Amino acid sequence: MKVVTLVLILLCSVLLAVFELVLQPLHAGSVPVPAGTIVAIVTMPWLVRGAGAEFGSAAAAGLPIVAFVLTLGVLGTVAPGGDVMLPATWQSGLLAIAGIGAGLVALRGIVMRPGTP
Repeated sequence: MKVVTLVLILLCSVLLAVFELVLQPLHAGSVPVPAGTIVAIVTMPWLVRGAGAEFGSAAAAGLPIVAFVLTLGVLGTVAPGGDVMLPATWQSGLLAIAGIGAGLVALRGIVMRPGTP
């Protein structure tokens, strides 16, 4: 049952990364609004803490971050049809840094907890 939970958490991480990639280039008029970054900041700690709570290990808790990075790397640079979903702009860097950073802060909380293997 724990394996099914971990697979669902990783699937959520991949689907949320795709959703964040789609939201990232939004504009309000001529002002860029990186909404994908906001979603990443909110959801990555949630996924990391969920994986850590289910398995109690730092290795399992870090898997949603790995899934996020792999999704950004694959779909951000080589999307279906040759489109690039992650252009070389500051919004793209902000999405990557914010998502990875939020996940690592949550992972640090799990690693610093007494009794975590």
